[in-house]
Parts: sequence; structure tokens; C-alpha cells
Amino acid sequence: MAQQHTWLVTGTSRGLGTDIAKAALAAGHHVVATGRDASRVAAAVGEHDNLLAVALDVTDPASIDAAVESAVERFGRIDVLVNNAGNFYAGYFENTSPAQVRAQMETNFFGPLNVTRTVLPLMREQRSGQVITVTSAAGLMGQEFVAAYAASKFALEGWMESLRFDVAPFGIVTMAVEPGFFRTELLVEGSSTIWPELDVADYAERTAETITAWSAMNGQQGGDPAKLARALVTLSDSGDLPLRFLAGADVMAGVEQNLATIQGQVDAHRELSASLAFDA
Repeated sequence: MAQQHTWLVTGTSRGLGTDIAKAALAAGHHVVATGRDASRVAAAVGEHDNLLAVALDVTDPASIDAAVESAVERFGRIDVLVNNAGNFYAGYFENTSPAQVRAQMETNFFGPLNVTRTVLPLMREQRSGQVITVTSAAGLMGQEFVAAYAASKFALEGWMESLRFDVAPFGIVTMAVEPGFFRTELLVEGSSTIWPELDVADYAERTAETITAWSAMNGQQGGDPAKLARALVTLSDSGDLPLRFLAGADVMAGVEQNLATIQGQVDAHRELSASLAFDA
């Protein structure tokens, strides 16, 4: 077995977070499983001697402080932080209210920042640690009907790519995880998905069609979250985290196509772009 580590995982009351907690426990690690309701977390993950289920709201710094304090009191350290908690404000930009956009950023972007800011001092003191953040295929490629969500995930990608330079001297490594479509509860209305608040007539038909299609997709996604969870544990235990882990054949294909498109755009305007320096 790999060295026993202490994992702190956010958003473990359902979906991928539950599977990550279970996979880490199965690999012999200590797990601090968190969510807004500790009793729901415990029920989802199940009883285990190496499990500590605690309440943590990623938008509430006081609850984060309390959860991290409980983790250290129980296990003495935190070796692996998994920023997994998030939600999905779907919709076209003009249909998504300013309040919804801000709420999306508070949970999906500022939430991971809040938790990581609390955990990093412990990892710096240890001179070791891993920060793993679940972003999305929508953090690498803009898509229709996800303007607010993609903005939050793109922001996470930039933060994670830059954070690695900050923390590398202290033995701390980072990895962003970009899942494609996995059979989690992300598309469950009222659970993780929130539909747009505003009605703009020009978008009405496409909005109705998209909501119907996405609702039908729930439970039919091709990705297995339990397999993704085990893959993350395997990568963590290897001690050699990639900067990014593209999770799923669908996201790999999409990113490869996107990279080819970007390369084509570079090539198409190479001469004009190179001409922008001051004349000698």
C-alpha cells in the first residue's frame, strides 16, 4: 500500500465527492469528508474508522476554519486537499441574472480559494501536500448555455496554473481535473443545477430545448464517477501529479479539437501578430 495520507474532500454528500472519499478510504487513507450537512456526508460515505465527516460550507470562512481544525485535531495533518464542491448555474448569459452569476463565482471559484487559503499554511509547515481541484471541460472550452459556469471554471484553471509556482518551493504540488460528462448529480434540478432566472424572448425557444435535452441526459452520461475517483487516488498515490488530468474520452477529443482550432488561428494570422513590435 502507498503511504497513508490524510485527505480533505469538499462536496462529499453526493456525486463525485462521495466516490472520491470512498476511493481514498479503500486505498487505506484517512479522509475528512465535508459538506454543508455532516449527517448527509456520513450517510453518503458510510461508516469507516478512518473517516471524519464534518460540516463545511465553502462560502463560509468560519465553517472552513472549524473543519480544518477538526481535521488536524483528529489526524494531525492534511496531505491532500480535493476542491470538489460546486454547482451549476445553467443558461444563456442574458437570461442569467447578475445575482446568479455572482453566486456561481462565490461557490465555484471563491469557494476553492477559501478552502485552499486555510489549508496551505499547514502544507507549508509540513513542506508537502497536494492541491487537487475539480474544474470541468467547460474550464478549457467555452460552450453554449454555460456562460456563468464556464467563467467560474476558466477562472479556476488560471488560478491553479499560477498557484503551482507559488507553492512549489514548499513541496506542494497542484493538479486540475477536467471531467467531461459523468453520471453524477450535476444535472439534477434543485440539487446542483439551477436554471436561468430571467426571460428574454429571443432565447426562449433554445432555452426550452436545451433544458429538455439536458434533463433527459441526466443518468445517461457515459463517464463512471467511481472510476474517476479511483483514478484520482492512483495519481495522488503515484506522487507524480500532472498539471492537468483530462477525465474522459469526450473531454480529450474536445480539447484536441480545440487545440487544433487554436493552432489554426495562430497560423492564419502569424505574420500580422509578429509584426506588432516596435520598428528597430
